[in-house]
Order: sequence, then C-alpha cells, then structure tokens
Amino acid sequence: MKNMLHKKRLALLIGGALSALAASQLAYADTPVEMGKLIVTSDPFGDRVADDLINSVTVITDEELARRQSMTLGETLDGLPGVNNSDFGPGVGRPVVRGLTGSRVQILNNGLRVVDVAGEGADHNVAINTANASQIEILRGPATLLYGGNASGGVINVISEHFNPSFSDDINVRGQFGYSGNGNQRLGDIGLSLPLSDTFVIRTDYAGQRSDDFDIDGFQGIDQTAGDKGSLENSGIDTNSFSVTGLYSQDWGFAALGYSRWKTSYGLPTVITGVGEEEQAHIRADYDRVDFRSEIDDPFAGIHTARFKVAYTEFYQGEVAAEFDDGVLEESGIEGEFDKEETEVRIELLHNPIGTWEGVIGLQINDTDFQTGAPEEGEEEEEEHHDEEEEGHGHGDFYVRDNEARSFGLFVLENTETSFGHVELAARIDYVDSKPATLDEERDIDFVAPVEGELMQAAKLSDRSFTPFSVSAGAIVDIDNSHHVRVSLSRSERAPSAEQLYSFGEHHASETVEIGDPDLDEEAYTNLEIGLDRHLGDFTYNITAFYNQVSDYIYLETLTIGGVPVLSDEGNNFLNNVQEDAKFYGAEFTSAWQISKGQTPFTLRFSADYVRAKLDDGGDLPRISPARAGLGFDTGHGDLAFSMDYQRVFNQSKTAELESSTDGYNLLSFNANWQPSSLKGLGFFVKGRNLLDEDGRRHTSFLKEETTITGRAILAGVNFDFSI
Repeated sequence: MKNMLHKKRLALLIGGALSALAASQLAYADTPVEMGKLIVTSDPFGDRVADDLINSVTVITDEELARRQSMTLGETLDGLPGVNNSDFGPGVGRPVVRGLTGSRVQILNNGLRVVDVAGEGADHNVAINTANASQIEILRGPATLLYGGNASGGVINVISEHFNPSFSDDINVRGQFGYSGNGNQRLGDIGLSLPLSDTFVIRTDYAGQRSDDFDIDGFQGIDQTAGDKGSLENSGIDTNSFSVTGLYSQDWGFAALGYSRWKTSYGLPTVITGVGEEEQAHIRADYDRVDFRSEIDDPFAGIHTARFKVAYTEFYQGEVAAEFDDGVLEESGIEGEFDKEETEVRIELLHNPIGTWEGVIGLQINDTDFQTGAPEEGEEEEEEHHDEEEEGHGHGDFYVRDNEARSFGLFVLENTETSFGHVELAARIDYVDSKPATLDEERDIDFVAPVEGELMQAAKLSDRSFTPFSVSAGAIVDIDNSHHVRVSLSRSERAPSAEQLYSFGEHHASETVEIGDPDLDEEAYTNLEIGLDRHLGDFTYNITAFYNQVSDYIYLETLTIGGVPVLSDEGNNFLNNVQEDAKFYGAEFTSAWQISKGQTPFTLRFSADYVRAKLDDGGDLPRISPARAGLGFDTGHGDLAFSMDYQRVFNQSKTAELESSTDGYNLLSFNANWQPSSLKGLGFFVKGRNLLDEDGRRHTSFLKEETTITGRAILAGVNFDFSI
C-alpha cells in the first residue's frame, strides 16, 4: 500500500510539473526576455555560461547565495535540484548529489580540491567556509572527465574573489553580521580589497560563527524519554577562517599567491540522560593552505590560454571523547587523529581552433600523505595539533591505515558548433598508485554478538595501482531560440578510496566499526542524461532525467551472522565495504514564472526532484535522498525584497536491509532584505528557517535516529559593501 501511494505521489508530482510546463509553452512562447548570464568557472573554456554546457549545472550567486548562506556547505545547497544535505548534526553538512556523497562528490575551492577527511567518515565536515563565497557551481552527474574519479557523482566549486584578475582602483570593504536566538548563533565576515597600484591588489577576509546547543521540537532521539527536551545536545559550533592573497595583473595575464587558514570545533549530537556510563564526541579540525594561480595569454604557438594552478594543504583532525558517569564528566581526551598533507597541480592549455573544433588539454597531479592514529594510554590532550608527535599520533592503529597516494591524470575536451547546436567529446586517463603502511604485527578486532569472534587484517598489505579511463559524448540541440535539448552519454571509472581499501577499526565518533577490502576493484559508471530547457521568456524551466548504471559499486553493508547484526564490545555495528552492481536513476525539474514586473514584481517558482538507487539483485541502497517538491515566490517593493519557500520532503520507505524508514516533513522559510537607497552600501536582512518547527529527520544521515533537524530559527543582521 505504501509503495502504491509513493508511486501515485511521484506521478502526481511529475504530471503537475509537465502540465504547468505545457500550459506555459502556449502562454509565453513569444516573450523575448533572457535570463542572466553567469560564467561557469569550473568549465575550462572560461567564458561559457550554464546555458552553454551539456551537463546539468546550477550556479548560485549574489542575492540567491546570500539567501541560502548557512552554517555548512551541505545546508547551504540543500534543496537545489538533485542536492541534499547529509548531516551529522548542524556542525556537519556534506552535500549529497543524486544519491552520491563522500569521496564521490568532488568539492573544489576556486577550482582545486578541498583537502579534508569528509570522505573518511559521515561525521566529518567539509573543510570550507562559504561565508566569503561569491559564487557556487554545482555540476550534477559524472564530471570525472575534468576532475578525476572523485567527481564520479558531481562537482561543487566554491568560488571567491581571491583570484579574480579584475579589480577597480577603489578600496572595497564588504561583509555582514547576524544573530539568531536559536542556539545563540552569532556570525560575521568581513573582506577587504586593497589595490596598491593599477596592476597589484591585496585581498584579505575573515569569517567566523559561534553557537551553543540548538533548539528543536521535542526530544532529539526517536525513542528518547529522558534528558533535555527541546535541545539538540552537544550541537554547538565554533568555526573561523582567514585568507590573504596578492594578485598581479598585466596585459599578458595574471599571477596570484594566497594563504588561507580554516579552523572548526563542533559537537556530534548525543543525548546524556544522566544515568550510568555515557559518552559524547567532539571534532576539532584545521588546515593551512597555500595557493598559486596564473593565467597567461598566447604563451606559445597554437595555445591561446595557459592556466597553472597549485595548492599545498596541511590538514589535521582530532576526535575528542568525553565520558560521563551518572551525568558527571569523568574524563575527556583524543580518541583518534587524522593528518593529511596534499599537493595538487593542475595545468590547462586551451588550443587555437583546429578546423571547427576548439578544446583544452589538461594535466592533473595529486600527491597525498595520509596518517591516522590513536594516542597511547596515558597521553594527554594538547590544545594545538602542532605537538601531535608528542601526543602519540601516527601509530597506524586507528580506523584507516596510514597510506600514501599518487595520481596523474591527462584529459582532453573538444567541442564544435554544428547546424543544430554544438557537440562535445572528452576523454581522460589516470594512473592512481596507493601504498599502505606496513604494521609491526597483524591487527584484530573482537566482536561479542551474536557470537564471540574476531576479524583479522594482515600487517602487510600489497600496494594497489589503478588506471581509470573515462570517455563522454554529448550534444545540445537547438529546437528554437528559446529551447534546448541536452543529451550526454559517458562511461567513467573511479579507483577505490583509501578508507574503502584500508579501514579496519572503531570509528568512535560515528559509533561504527568499519572494515575495508584491499582487493576492491574500480567502479565503472555508465551515465545517460537527457534534458529539456526553456531559457528565454517570462516562464523558464529545466527538466532533466538521468540513468546511471554502476558496475562494482562500493558501499557499506552491515555485517550480520544469521541475519543478526555483529556488534563490538562497545555495542557498535560492523560495516563492510562490499561491491555489487547498482543503478541510480531519477529526474529533476525547476521552473520560474515572472507573473508581474514593475514597481512590485512577482515571480513564482516550482521545483521537484527524485532519485532511486538499488542494487541489480533488487536490494535498495542505504541513505538515499527521498523525493521532494517545492513552491516559492519572489517579490518586493522599492528597496525591499522578499521571498518565501515551501518544500515537502516525502517519506523514504525504499530502505536497505536493517535500515529504518523516515517520515516526510514540511519546510517553510522566508527571506527579507532591505537596501535603503539613502544608505549607500548598507542593508538589513531577516531570514526565517523551519517556521513550522518540524522535527524532520534526514534519511541521508547516519544519525537520523538520534538527531532531528534544528527547530524554528530567525536570523537577523546587517550587510555592507563600501568603496572608498
């Protein structure tokens, strides 16, 4: 009965969208209004907008980015077509793109990958602050042709003004400050652009946010009856980021050198009832990063633009456990540490036209040194990770074995204009070499239920090397001046990540025991995508359908004996990395109807998305995003802008073995912004989130049984942008 209702609901959702689409075609076929153009910097050609690209791309900037700005990247993007948030409490927000997340969704910072351990654990935050972002680009579907195997699910590129070669002669100061009573949340950011000459500029910015535990509706645990009702315990956040960049620009191009620092501390929500022995976990992480960027025009014959990008990052994360006895804190200390040093180099050469073909040839190099450790008994926690050697870091006995990885990728992307539109072809080959550390002795993990036993991992594991190869072809067909049809077909390969190969141990913060498989094969994705869009007129829309067949898909499966989950002596589930063929398919729809213009404009918006993911043998994959439908409007008058959005998140009953279902819930939000013309550069804003105070649970979260979404919140503040 539930399945029948689910199918009827989805059919009604899609049918309503298509009916609105057809009706609007008749009513607005001749309106010659064009949407705004935003350059997609993730595209190596450097001058194309989303409407020019074959793959599904969403670009948010300016007012929309300001409206969406939230505590984490996942929460900022949640609700966009095909994009969900997989949280582990408010401090963790990992984007989920069409059912894929973690090491399959590549997060970029100004075109180079963000270095963190978000792929190594669902409780790990993405190491980026979007407060100073000027634009965020979301490429849905495989983008492995440009960015390698970590982009098999999609790419999210967070763009700032740090490396923008265009700047004025004026000193510019911009930023915002805001406050919300829910969680006593305080946030602020400020940026400065200081031109020292007509060819050199210094840009610097700082952003920070603080909060206490957030308010929720009711208890945070589904079966909770004791503890602090109305509060999401251990959900406070403290995040800071800083950057400074010097950029030199000339007629030949530009060169820029930047340094950035990011630091966060957040809790993983856990109930303390005050009865018996209990534990809470806290995450501390930081990185130091140096970037160099350069672009040169006409560097040599046959090449009209050369781009060189390099980034070096030192990342650290510590997982702190606090132990309570009858509600009294007994002790706290670091249970595990992660260290990652990574250097990435990317070179793009855009060649002159060869006949009707234009294209780019690229090289990408990545060098990663990854270490984990658990401090030895009796070692004390230090405030700064720079003393980590004294803390006993790097013993190789925590969660993921120490390893080194080197990768080299060559890619080519070509496109040509035809009488019906344009055609694009691409290919990429990578070499990935992974070297796990050799331990002094083999490792073992005991389990106590449903029977007693142990699992073993050898002290020495063989090195692994992979050669992923990917190809794609696509076309944009011009139906008329207002409509495009997009068709793309790709086959891409992805090498297993380090945690999928070498994990073997207790991951205390997520309360799991994760077991890797050093013999895993490459994943292979065959993806077909078809889209139709109307990009001119008072009514615009975009509808996309996709089908993604994955051979040897790697996923976490609960280890069982006789159908009963295997448990450690701490009561944690064992999760195995296993491979099976799987398929992902679904659809996304967005539309905007500008009903009125003039002094009081009014635009109505509608969106919906759906993804289905299952194994070829018929089983469902875990933590897949439920279907959603949303309705919103934008209006305003004079200096005041106002928008309101409603979204229905449907229930998810298509669950994996031993996975629970989640109920649907409703989200209502608004945004108000006042930019008085008498106060040049100064504005005021108010945002309302979860106005219905729902206690919804994200099906994409490992922690959905113990954590609900945050309750009703009103955030008010001031923003400013002055030039001197």
